[in-house]
Amino acid sequence: MEYTIADIYALPDGERAELLDGKIYYMASPDTRHQMLISDFIYRIRDHISRNHGECVVFPVPFAVFINQDERNYVEPDISVICDKNKITDRGCNGAPDWVIEIVSPGSRSMDYFTKLFKYQTAGVREYWIVDPAKQRVTVYFFEKETIEEYPFGTDVPVGIYEGFHIKVE
Repeated sequence: MEYTIADIYALPDGERAELLDGKIYYMASPDTRHQMLISDFIYRIRDHISRNHGECVVFPVPFAVFINQDERNYVEPDISVICDKNKITDRGCNGAPDWVIEIVSPGSRSMDYFTKLFKYQTAGVREYWIVDPAKQRVTVYFFEKETIEEYPFGTDVPVGIYEGFHIKVE
């Protein structure tokens, strides 16, 4: 069966899911460490944007991203950074964010490393970070330069879309 965004919006209150190529993927509630990492990233990114009078906007999950601007694809990245404010509507983001961060949960590993990686790259995301607490590592895909880098927790990770901005993930 092929699902659409209407099916996502018809889910019972509190039920979260994403839609990729017409297939629904249910999402588990994040644990405390996951939430702490999201909070820390949001604070650091917003602070950097504010201090540098940047135009980008950062959104934490749950935030709707209509990644392909069609009825078959809907994601809720842990963190979305959007620099083209014309993409932002009352419903969410129409099109690819510039920078997406996903924090790996035990149930999201293959989604984050494979399914979403392909979807984000082909949709036009400029930079994609996979933060993996179990492996204590951040994998950075900077699609514009076609580079992949890995950083252990505790080291400064450079942000490709912002020159001179680094985030230490701990």
